[in-house]
Amino acid sequence: MTSSTNISAARKWGTLAICTVAGLLLGIDNTVLNLAIPDLVRELNPSSTQILWIADAYSFALASLLVVMGGLGDRIGRKKLLLVGAGCFGLASLLAAYSGNPDLLIVARVLQGIAGATLMPSTASLIRSTFTVAKERTLAMGISGGVGAMGFAVGPVVGGALLNHFWWGSVFLINVPVLVLLIGAGSVLLVESRDPAPGRMDWPSLLLSVVGLFGAVYAVQTGAHDGFESLPVLVAGVGGVLVLTVFVLRQSRIANPLIDLPLLRERAFAGSVGANLVTIVSVSALSLAFSQYFQDVRGWSPLSAGLALLAGPVGAMIGGPSSAAMIAGVGRARTTAIGLGLMTVSMVGLSSIGVSTAYWVIAPIVVVNGIGMGFIFGVTQDTMLATAPKERAGAAAAIGETAMELGGGLGIAVLGSVLAGAYRGGLHLPAGLPEQAVAAAHQSVGGAMATGAALPAPQGPALVSTAQNAFVHGIHISTLIGACILAVGAVASLYALRGVPAVIEDPEAEGPDSEESGSVRSGSVRSESVRSGFRRGEEVAEIPLPIAD
Repeated sequence: MTSSTNISAARKWGTLAICTVAGLLLGIDNTVLNLAIPDLVRELNPSSTQILWIADAYSFALASLLVVMGGLGDRIGRKKLLLVGAGCFGLASLLAAYSGNPDLLIVARVLQGIAGATLMPSTASLIRSTFTVAKERTLAMGISGGVGAMGFAVGPVVGGALLNHFWWGSVFLINVPVLVLLIGAGSVLLVESRDPAPGRMDWPSLLLSVVGLFGAVYAVQTGAHDGFESLPVLVAGVGGVLVLTVFVLRQSRIANPLIDLPLLRERAFAGSVGANLVTIVSVSALSLAFSQYFQDVRGWSPLSAGLALLAGPVGAMIGGPSSAAMIAGVGRARTTAIGLGLMTVSMVGLSSIGVSTAYWVIAPIVVVNGIGMGFIFGVTQDTMLATAPKERAGAAAAIGETAMELGGGLGIAVLGSVLAGAYRGGLHLPAGLPEQAVAAAHQSVGGAMATGAALPAPQGPALVSTAQNAFVHGIHISTLIGACILAVGAVASLYALRGVPAVIEDPEAEGPDSEESGSVRSGSVRSESVRSGFRRGEEVAEIPLPIAD
């Protein structure tokens, strides 16, 4: 593996800037298309099935290939994979922007997802390999996590601003100049790193991983939209689980596995993945609920709704970089629990909003939610990558990213279903409504609002009022359930991350951090002893070990 102990400060922080921009771009592309769908439907006239694939093909391909691409980066070099992936992402964005028919746009979205899967684990593993001083690495991971969280909320804002002036393809075209700059800067600043002895690629494992993850992701995300009772969703879900079971069994028996199964048995790593999963479940459902609340219930424009949702990422930008100081003060377990606790409190606060609650009341609650999310990601991303073998950082990052992709779908599937069910249960429709109006009202709050606006008084205003109140009732129920999930996660994180030192030292690090109390100090001949003690959750800083000359 390429040594990184003598990297200049300019290259270190330049690497962080490049990786955070790449992560931000991936987050934006996950959500930027949502606002453009009405325009591209008018231009391309896709079928309902094609619309679903245009919206979801990107995330299907991305989540299915993360594990494969994480392992590939460890083998061929993370810098090389990131630069190649960035170039492919730019070309796929060009193809998407100028697609003349729905099928070509679907292909372009699949290609974007494939390229995105090369970028996501590469960014985290490059930060891990570049920042070898523990405190710098923790700060860098916090900054990266905070900026990455912004992408999902910035997407609608960027999309709304572009669509006010340009055609639907502009939401993809904006990627190209950013990626050109990223490739140019990355070629100069990034330091290559890879596994020095990766072994032979196991092609059956690669195929099992892709097929199994695609089935699982398809079932979760499609089921969230269309329900889990449909035959394709059931077949994909059951098939995906079976194939992934075979994949895991194979990984435990081969010499060069695609993922390190022992990592998943470590409390520190598994606890970090679990905290991320709980966080993204609640955040994805919250984003879905409040996007509809601001646009459908309050009647705000898509751009105004997107700007309103930026309060969360602003909080994450505060919490992410601050997580390093929190870790130094109270430790990793407590920082994660505090983050989950802040999110719990904010969800309880959001359970009390009304149809016309002033935004200045809502915004601080959402900021608190974002600060908590920043604390969590700042701790968990650093813990996952610091505890994994450095030569397998790409594969470790891919496990975490895959869990988050699945968590996003689970959040919408579980809490989104609760929201929809509570909304329908809270509807008290006025008598005498046309059958078509009843169906539209039960379908969605947006349908109810549009139908109510077209009906004369008193039925129209009555339908609007009951739909607004029913949806807010759904938010109350779903946020309280989300708060319970987060509270359980906070308690669990105190156990899962118990004993994890505040400073997890890198074997290559040289500097004052290595002498600090409470750190895991790694010498060239004792790193395995430290790692084995850490895996048991012990405070290994207090274990007397011989220091290599």
